[in-house]
Amino acid sequence: MGETVAVIPARGGSVGVPRKNLLRVGGVPLVARTVHAAANTAGVDRVVVTTDDDEIAAVASEWGAEIVRRPAELSGGTASSESAVLHALDALEARGVDIEVVAFLQPTSPFLPTEQLASAIDRVSAGAADCAFSARESYEFFWAKEGGQARAVAHDQYRRPRRQERDPMYVETGAFYVFEAEGFRAAGYRFFGRIEIAEVPDHLSIEIDAPIELRMARALAPLHVDGLGEAIDVDAVVTDFDGVHTDDTASVTADGTEFVTVSRSDGMGIRMLREAGVPVLILSTETNRVVTARARKLGVEVVQASHDKRSALAAWAERTGVALSRIAYVGNDVNDLGAMRSVAWPVAVAGAHPLAIEEARVVLTRRGGEGAVRELAERVLAARTGTRTTNEEERV
Repeated sequence: MGETVAVIPARGGSVGVPRKNLLRVGGVPLVARTVHAAANTAGVDRVVVTTDDDEIAAVASEWGAEIVRRPAELSGGTASSESAVLHALDALEARGVDIEVVAFLQPTSPFLPTEQLASAIDRVSAGAADCAFSARESYEFFWAKEGGQARAVAHDQYRRPRRQERDPMYVETGAFYVFEAEGFRAAGYRFFGRIEIAEVPDHLSIEIDAPIELRMARALAPLHVDGLGEAIDVDAVVTDFDGVHTDDTASVTADGTEFVTVSRSDGMGIRMLREAGVPVLILSTETNRVVTARARKLGVEVVQASHDKRSALAAWAERTGVALSRIAYVGNDVNDLGAMRSVAWPVAVAGAHPLAIEEARVVLTRRGGEGAVRELAERVLAARTGTRTTNEEERV
């Protein structure tokens, strides 16, 4: 028997949302989310990304996908997805891959329903269907416009039955199309032969084609648990100070002296990281003697007066030889967004600014100054030892 291959077309030129396939939902690029989901779907033997874009190829490869470089004539806005999939199958077979079933997946669906995908693969592999596609159940009343007038579609406009009296319609979600490889080659199209619907729940059905849908997906990401926010596998930790090591408040005396409160538990967390050989940096926008003193007490590096945290973080990463893809950055506010977007593990403390929450791959259960750094440390160390703490809450 041949392989079941997941093929993910991801070209670089998207119009509605520029560079869409690299934009992050839940702190993870869309193409990476799809690669991860496919690799963790039962029945998938190989995950392939077909692309014309170097950056997309690099991200997909880092997440474990095999790359097929798509020619320019198949990468424009008028090229069909089918042409990209056919080209990928030709390239794979030239590499000696025997393909029996194809799962065509789209990165624009950030919450890939892996259980339903696995079931669709089983149906096609067993010969029970020639193709199956993801769709959501709908009891909506559809209308079309004709000559400026509305026309009822698939329902009687003069009778309004209750939901339980109607048969549902099904709407494609665009997340996946599974088909038998030989039949697809013969038909040249994703639908042929015996077609089945793989029904998926509404909350997994969002498809990103416009900026507002990207915002919606980012807002929904905390509700989804798919393994992307588990034990934090990194080589270094960088944190903001105010709002992360502190509760983002300060007491001020009459002479202007500031006092902040920090957590001893956080101090132990930093110590645990240092003893495990994990470098730690405190990166602060302001210059404050309190930050200097706390960093000295913890025995970690500190960079202050950094109004461009992204550049400061990149410079530190280059100097220490730690790749940005191996760094966790913990923030709580809008001045942390640049740094969060530059690393593979953007982390927000509980109660952080909504925009920081949107960017985060992980949202900690503890607030700044209340053990957030300790929680992060435990999750970083869990990735190194294969253990998990019991008080954590999954981000996605």
